[in-house]
Amino acid sequence: MLLWGRLLIVNEKIEKKELAILRLLEKVDGPLTSSRLMDNLHAMGYEVSERTIRHYFKELDSRGLTVNCGKRGRAITEKGLQELREARVFDKVGFLSARIDQLTYRMNFDLARKTGTVIANISIVEADLLRGLVSRIGQVYEAGYGMGNRMALFGPGQKAGDVVVPEGMVGMGTVCSITLNGVLLARGIPAYSSFGGLLEIRDNRPSRFVEIIKYDGTSLDPLEIFIKGGMTSALAAVETGNGRIGVGFRELPADSRDNVLALNGKLEEVGLGGFMMVGWPGQPLLEVPVNEGRVGAIVIGGLNPAATLEESGVKVGSRALAGMIEYDELFHYSEMGERLDGL
Repeated sequence: MLLWGRLLIVNEKIEKKELAILRLLEKVDGPLTSSRLMDNLHAMGYEVSERTIRHYFKELDSRGLTVNCGKRGRAITEKGLQELREARVFDKVGFLSARIDQLTYRMNFDLARKTGTVIANISIVEADLLRGLVSRIGQVYEAGYGMGNRMALFGPGQKAGDVVVPEGMVGMGTVCSITLNGVLLARGIPAYSSFGGLLEIRDNRPSRFVEIIKYDGTSLDPLEIFIKGGMTSALAAVETGNGRIGVGFRELPADSRDNVLALNGKLEEVGLGGFMMVGWPGQPLLEVPVNEGRVGAIVIGGLNPAATLEESGVKVGSRALAGMIEYDELFHYSEMGERLDGL
């Protein structure tokens, strides 16, 4: 039994190193040599030699996870990328909250100058199908269930954040609600992202939360889960005033409330949206308890336009927090049809 336990520990250590190698290869555009990889692994706290790395490369090659590019080193394969997506799910728990923090810190949008980067979600859709649903997407924004009134489009082969758009497809970019975190941070206001939820709309007004998923307890974005699970009814919310939409819940310092409300107006002026609701210090917001010294705030989910596509029977590959895009790449949603024709 003791020997078996030791073998499990050894295998787990090997698996962690293999995944660390795959993650490093994923982050670069081309191959990595064993010496370059060794330097990166040392920086991550892994004590390995070039000989050991070559051994790992040989094993990963045999499983089709990496490919030998000669003197240039190794590159990750599509199978290797799939392995990263599926492996060690418990290591990924909390990954989403870490990515939120990283993108918030990296964002450099200047609200006064209307320049810089914002955080975007990307939804991959067949071009012809998207053309037939332009007016429906516009209705989502008109009803106030999109994040602001700006969006972006990316043609085949273009890179949108960290996503490359495949042939025959279009990348629909929507403003991610985490963009607000970055704007607030630039003003010295820290925002704690608590959870993503399904908000019930009754008579065109926010009513209550029916489902929530905490950001620090999931490896997937909550709104992606709700959309793929067929749990949203954003179309019904638009057409009848009663439905369920995706939103995010934030906690902000109580003393920042007046400044946040002032920023709300400025954000809406530049088309990035703002908080749907801001509570009072220490008081529950739509029955959600809020810590003392903080105020709760609800922000519209940027993927609601993509939710309406799924609800219309169109298969969409949506990725929240897909990366950074320039504010200049955004346009008013009313230009969507014309922009599609130009791709």
